[in-house]
Amino acid sequence: MNDHFEPLFDAVVRIDKLPAAGRSVSVDADEKTRAAIATAMKLTSVQRFVANLSVVPLRGGLRAQGRLQASITQPSIVSFEPVSQDIDEEVDRVFLPVPHGHQAPAPGSEVFIDLEDDDFPDHIDGPEVDLSALLIETLALAIDPYPRREGEDVASLDVDLGNGEGGAFAALARLKDKGEN
Repeated sequence: MNDHFEPLFDAVVRIDKLPAAGRSVSVDADEKTRAAIATAMKLTSVQRFVANLSVVPLRGGLRAQGRLQASITQPSIVSFEPVSQDIDEEVDRVFLPVPHGHQAPAPGSEVFIDLEDDDFPDHIDGPEVDLSALLIETLALAIDPYPRREGEDVASLDVDLGNGEGGAFAALARLKDKGEN
Protein backbone atom coordinates (compact mmCIF):
# COMPACT_ATOMS: atom_id res chain seq x y z
CA MET A 1 0.00 0.00 0.00
CA ASN A 2 1.29 3.43 -0.92
CA ASP A 3 0.89 5.97 1.91
CA HIS A 4 2.50 8.77 -0.11
CA PHE A 5 0.03 11.56 -0.84
CA GLU A 6 0.37 12.95 -4.34
CA PRO A 7 -0.72 16.62 -4.26
CA LEU A 8 -3.44 17.66 -6.70
CA PHE A 9 -1.96 21.16 -7.01
CA ASP A 10 1.17 23.00 -5.94
CA ALA A 11 0.92 24.77 -2.60
CA VAL A 12 4.25 23.82 -1.02
CA VAL A 13 5.90 26.28 1.35
CA ARG A 14 9.52 25.88 2.43
CA ILE A 15 9.91 26.93 6.04
CA ASP A 16 13.62 27.66 5.67
CA LYS A 17 12.91 30.11 2.80
CA LEU A 18 9.89 31.81 4.35
CA PRO A 19 10.51 35.56 4.89
CA ALA A 20 10.09 36.90 8.43
CA ALA A 21 7.10 38.96 7.24
CA GLY A 22 5.56 35.85 5.68
CA ARG A 23 4.10 35.47 2.23
CA SER A 24 0.84 34.92 0.44
CA VAL A 25 -0.21 31.65 -1.13
CA SER A 26 -3.00 31.82 -3.67
CA VAL A 27 -4.64 28.87 -5.37
CA ASP A 28 -7.10 29.23 -8.24
CA ALA A 29 -7.57 25.70 -9.57
CA ASP A 30 -7.83 25.28 -13.33
CA GLU A 31 -10.35 22.96 -15.00
CA LYS A 32 -8.04 19.92 -14.99
CA THR A 33 -7.23 20.37 -11.28
CA ARG A 34 -10.89 20.90 -10.37
CA ALA A 35 -11.75 17.66 -12.21
CA ALA A 36 -9.03 15.85 -10.24
CA ILE A 37 -10.39 17.27 -6.97
CA ALA A 38 -13.92 16.16 -7.93
CA THR A 39 -12.66 12.65 -8.68
CA ALA A 40 -10.67 12.44 -5.44
CA MET A 41 -13.63 13.70 -3.38
CA LYS A 42 -16.22 11.61 -5.30
CA LEU A 43 -18.14 14.72 -6.36
CA THR A 44 -20.00 15.28 -9.62
CA SER A 45 -18.00 18.43 -10.30
CA VAL A 46 -16.06 21.29 -8.77
CA GLN A 47 -16.86 24.55 -10.56
CA ARG A 48 -14.68 26.78 -8.38
CA PHE A 49 -11.78 26.21 -5.99
CA VAL A 50 -10.03 29.37 -4.79
CA ALA A 51 -7.89 29.82 -1.69
CA ASN A 52 -5.97 32.82 -0.39
CA LEU A 53 -3.67 32.18 2.55
CA SER A 54 -1.25 34.28 4.51
CA VAL A 55 1.67 32.12 5.69
CA VAL A 56 3.95 33.43 8.46
CA PRO A 57 6.79 31.78 10.37
CA LEU A 58 5.93 30.62 13.89
CA ARG A 59 8.29 28.93 16.41
CA GLY A 60 10.30 27.06 13.80
CA GLY A 61 7.19 26.17 11.82
CA LEU A 62 4.45 28.22 10.21
CA ARG A 63 0.91 29.43 10.56
CA ALA A 64 -1.45 29.48 7.57
CA GLN A 65 -4.53 31.71 7.76
CA GLY A 66 -7.00 32.64 5.09
CA ARG A 67 -10.10 31.52 3.27
CA LEU A 68 -11.17 28.71 0.95
CA GLN A 69 -14.06 29.30 -1.44
CA ALA A 70 -15.46 26.57 -3.63
CA SER A 71 -18.56 25.66 -5.60
CA ILE A 72 -19.35 21.96 -5.94
CA THR A 73 -22.06 19.70 -7.31
CA GLN A 74 -22.90 16.29 -5.91
CA PRO A 75 -25.86 13.91 -6.28
CA SER A 76 -28.85 14.14 -3.93
CA ILE A 77 -29.10 11.24 -1.48
CA VAL A 78 -32.82 10.98 -2.29
CA SER A 79 -33.22 11.36 -6.05
CA PHE A 80 -29.61 11.43 -7.32
CA GLU A 81 -30.38 14.76 -8.99
CA PRO A 82 -27.49 17.27 -8.91
CA VAL A 83 -27.26 19.47 -5.82
CA SER A 84 -25.01 22.54 -5.79
CA GLN A 85 -23.24 23.87 -2.70
CA ASP A 86 -21.19 27.01 -2.23
CA ILE A 87 -18.44 26.70 0.36
CA ASP A 88 -16.76 29.60 2.13
CA GLU A 89 -14.51 28.35 4.94
CA GLU A 90 -11.97 30.06 7.14
CA VAL A 91 -8.56 28.36 7.33
CA ASP A 92 -6.29 28.71 10.36
CA ARG A 93 -3.70 26.00 10.97
CA VAL A 94 -0.35 25.84 12.75
CA PHE A 95 2.45 23.50 11.65
CA LEU A 96 5.32 22.96 14.10
CA PRO A 97 8.37 20.71 13.95
CA VAL A 98 8.33 17.54 16.04
CA PRO A 99 10.01 18.30 19.39
CA HIS A 100 13.51 16.86 19.81
CA GLY A 101 13.48 13.53 21.59
CA HIS A 102 9.77 13.11 20.96
CA GLN A 103 8.83 9.58 20.02
CA ALA A 104 5.60 8.51 18.44
CA PRO A 105 3.33 6.64 20.85
CA ALA A 106 3.56 2.87 20.74
CA PRO A 107 0.69 1.12 18.97
CA GLY A 108 -2.12 0.46 21.43
CA SER A 109 -0.85 2.93 24.03
CA GLU A 110 -3.06 5.58 25.57
CA VAL A 111 -2.74 9.15 24.35
CA PHE A 112 -4.19 12.09 26.30
CA ILE A 113 -5.93 14.73 24.19
CA ASP A 114 -7.40 17.80 25.85
CA LEU A 115 -10.59 18.50 23.90
CA GLU A 116 -11.09 21.81 25.74
CA ASP A 117 -7.74 23.13 24.49
CA ASP A 118 -7.40 25.17 21.32
CA ASP A 119 -6.72 23.26 18.14
CA PHE A 120 -3.31 21.71 18.64
CA PRO A 121 -0.70 22.07 15.88
CA ASP A 122 0.15 19.61 13.16
CA HIS A 123 3.66 18.20 13.47
CA ILE A 124 5.97 18.27 10.50
CA ASP A 125 9.33 16.73 9.84
CA GLY A 126 11.36 18.38 7.16
CA PRO A 127 11.62 21.85 5.70
CA GLU A 128 8.41 21.80 3.63
CA VAL A 129 4.69 22.04 4.33
CA ASP A 130 2.27 21.06 1.59
CA LEU A 131 -0.81 23.24 2.06
CA SER A 132 -2.75 21.41 -0.69
CA ALA A 133 -3.60 18.64 1.81
CA LEU A 134 -4.87 21.28 4.26
CA LEU A 135 -7.11 22.84 1.60
CA ILE A 136 -8.50 19.47 0.44
CA GLU A 137 -9.19 18.54 4.09
CA THR A 138 -10.97 21.88 4.63
CA LEU A 139 -13.13 21.23 1.57
CA ALA A 140 -13.92 17.68 2.69
CA LEU A 141 -15.06 18.85 6.13
CA ALA A 142 -17.27 21.59 4.65
CA ILE A 143 -19.16 19.36 2.19
CA ASP A 144 -22.72 18.45 3.16
CA PRO A 145 -22.58 14.68 3.78
CA TYR A 146 -26.31 14.25 3.05
CA PRO A 147 -27.16 16.62 0.20
CA ARG A 148 -30.71 16.91 -1.03
CA ARG A 149 -32.71 19.38 -3.03
CA GLU A 150 -35.06 21.87 -1.39
CA GLY A 151 -38.19 20.11 -0.09
CA GLU A 152 -36.98 16.69 -1.21
CA ASP A 153 -37.58 13.61 0.91
CA VAL A 154 -38.37 9.93 0.35
CA ALA A 155 -42.14 10.58 0.52
CA SER A 156 -41.88 12.93 -2.48
CA LEU A 157 -40.68 10.06 -4.69
CA ASP A 158 -43.99 8.11 -4.50
CA VAL A 159 -42.11 4.91 -3.69
CA ASP A 160 -43.80 2.05 -1.83
CA LEU A 161 -41.59 1.40 1.17
CA GLY A 162 -43.36 -1.86 2.03
CA ASN A 163 -45.22 -0.45 5.03
CA GLY A 164 -48.69 -0.96 3.60
CA GLU A 165 -50.91 -4.05 3.12
CA GLY A 166 -48.66 -5.60 0.49
CA GLY A 167 -45.36 -5.21 2.36
CA ALA A 168 -43.13 -7.91 3.80
CA PHE A 169 -44.36 -7.27 7.34
CA ALA A 170 -47.97 -7.70 6.27
CA ALA A 171 -47.09 -11.11 4.81
CA LEU A 172 -45.38 -12.09 8.08
CA ALA A 173 -48.42 -10.93 10.06
CA ARG A 174 -50.68 -13.11 7.87
CA LEU A 175 -48.42 -16.11 8.49
CA LYS A 176 -48.50 -15.46 12.22
CA ASP A 177 -52.31 -15.20 12.19
CA LYS A 178 -52.57 -18.54 10.34
CA GLY A 179 -50.41 -20.24 12.97
CA GLU A 180 -52.60 -19.04 15.85
CA ASN A 181 -55.87 -20.47 14.42
